Amino acid sequence: MTTPSTRLPLAVSCGEPSGIGPDIILTAWTMRAESDLPPFFCVGDPAQLAARARMLNFDVPVTIVEPGQAMATFADALPVVPLSHRVEERPGTPLAGNAAGTIEAIDRAVALTVAGEASGVVTAPIAKKPLYDAGFAHPGHTEYLAELAASHTGTRVRPVMMIAGPRLRTIPVTIHIPLADVPVALTTDLIAETIRIADGDLKRRFGIARPRIAVAGLNPHAGEDGALGTEDTAIVAPAVDQVRAEGIDASGPLPADTMFHAAARETYDVAVCMYHDQALIPAKALDFDLGVNVTLGLPFIRTSPDHGTAFAIAGTGAARPASFIAALTMAAQMAANGRAPA
Repeated sequence: MTTPSTRLPLAVSCGEPSGIGPDIILTAWTMRAESDLPPFFCVGDPAQLAARARMLNFDVPVTIVEPGQAMATFADALPVVPLSHRVEERPGTPLAGNAAGTIEAIDRAVALTVAGEASGVVTAPIAKKPLYDAGFAHPGHTEYLAELAASHTGTRVRPVMMIAGPRLRTIPVTIHIPLADVPVALTTDLIAETIRIADGDLKRRFGIARPRIAVAGLNPHAGEDGALGTEDTAIVAPAVDQVRAEGIDASGPLPADTMFHAAARETYDVAVCMYHDQALIPAKALDFDLGVNVTLGLPFIRTSPDHGTAFAIAGTGAARPASFIAALTMAAQMAANGRAPA
């Protein structure tokens, strides 16, 4: 795989065509000068993007390009690498018939990045139901990206979700599972592996020489020495001990209710949390509009805005591009850091 370069554009997969993905892409392009936007090309249906631009009353020239032409095109037109599957423009109404194009956009953005024609992948939001209705067999974006990575490299990867904003980075060890299943899913090995991946990518992708990793406990007060549950002493603490013995600067298990105030956040670079809401509630409370979903553990860079498809406002002009712009900016910064020696 070619080393990413800031001289390469980012590859943007257009996501769910009926959602706000096209809106935020188009809006961001119109703000390219004032936002100092990293150059990118879209992998999508040029006709659908042009139709959405007209709906939003945007003067956005949409130009079909090869990836190598994107840098020279970006200032004057939105560069689009076209799909072989056409998609129907129906803002607010997800269609199973658009699923093939949605999946193709992800596939091609990853393939072009792995081939060294883009510096990273930025994914617009997808909707799971139309994909499931069309036979998509993966829980979501992250799991599918891990499969694509394995198919390109021949090596299994474990993707780790990180929500990163200006004031906080958080990682959930378990993600989209019921809360009742979390204690069973948590293992010492899973927590330790998550910490290792976080440590490695914060060094390699974010330029943090010695990341400080705070590890939340599962139970209230991190279990109160077993009085409020045994998982923290039996499962979480051994994972922290294990990675500390390997030289990783990890601390915990810590009471989650005291980890996220301003003074506490100054003491660490990322908080590793035990379940979805423990990580995402503080991240979104602090930086809702500027949060970025970053997938760690992949052999390529992937970021995404930290919001969904917002069907109710697709095509209305109400969608805010701030999180998408933050995702582009972070991906470009990660690509620049990724070139530095370890």
